Amino acid sequence: MTRRAGVVGSPITHSMSPVLHRAAYAALGLADWTFDRDQVEAGGLSTHVGGLSDEWVGVSVTMPLKEEALALAVTRGDEAELVGAANTLTRGEQGWRADNTDVQGLELALREAGLGEVGSAVIVGSGATARSALLALSRFGAHEVTFLVRDQVRPAAVALAERLGMTVSSRNYAHGSGAWGSPGAVISTVPSGATPPVDGWRLPKGCVVFDVVYAGWPTPWAAQWRSEGVTVARGDRMLLHQAVAQVQLMTGRNAPVALMGEALSAALRAAP
Repeated sequence: MTRRAGVVGSPITHSMSPVLHRAAYAALGLADWTFDRDQVEAGGLSTHVGGLSDEWVGVSVTMPLKEEALALAVTRGDEAELVGAANTLTRGEQGWRADNTDVQGLELALREAGLGEVGSAVIVGSGATARSALLALSRFGAHEVTFLVRDQVRPAAVALAERLGMTVSSRNYAHGSGAWGSPGAVISTVPSGATPPVDGWRLPKGCVVFDVVYAGWPTPWAAQWRSEGVTVARGDRMLLHQAVAQVQLMTGRNAPVALMGEALSAALRAAP
């Protein structure tokens, strides 16, 4: 029997999720599984999911639909509940279940980038991905976080940080980025081109700088950091690890991490 899964969001044409999931299906011998890509605008997820046939077993959810994914689910994983957003929907007997694998994906990517115990961190942005970053950072011991935003920090991000026992502060892009103390990590959770300038921003030795963007690398933000002699970790490892967790949730099988990573790397090299 055919089993179907896919990724939804807007924009969606750039998504590498099909590469990852299809590579997993091929390696696992799941010849009757398919993985599609569908453009779904904000406000449209419930209607889209409601129209899926019984063949559909899972949906990967990206911007701007992660809060909607949580809202439509009848059961929710702990991380999705805590973050207030889900990137994964799986069909069960009672309906759709929402999970958040972004937290695990970012945690593993940060460990691969060399992040160890950290006291303070800077997060660019304050949306759903920023909340996933907060939960991931809490697992490294972070107790202070500064949000760097264009306007105001979203209340949900502040509430989660305080729930996690973190001291919260914020800075506006317009205030510059020169005085930050000594953050152990700087994580950008916003789209390419939406990041602040890095002129005059000095970081302590060992600080891990991470950009969740993986397409069009290096991003302008990463290129600016490179000009300052700082290495920025690319978001493809987060994408890989969150997809690995999704494959396991959707198929019930252990995902072939190495093969999925190789497929993603090849696709990114071939991308314009």
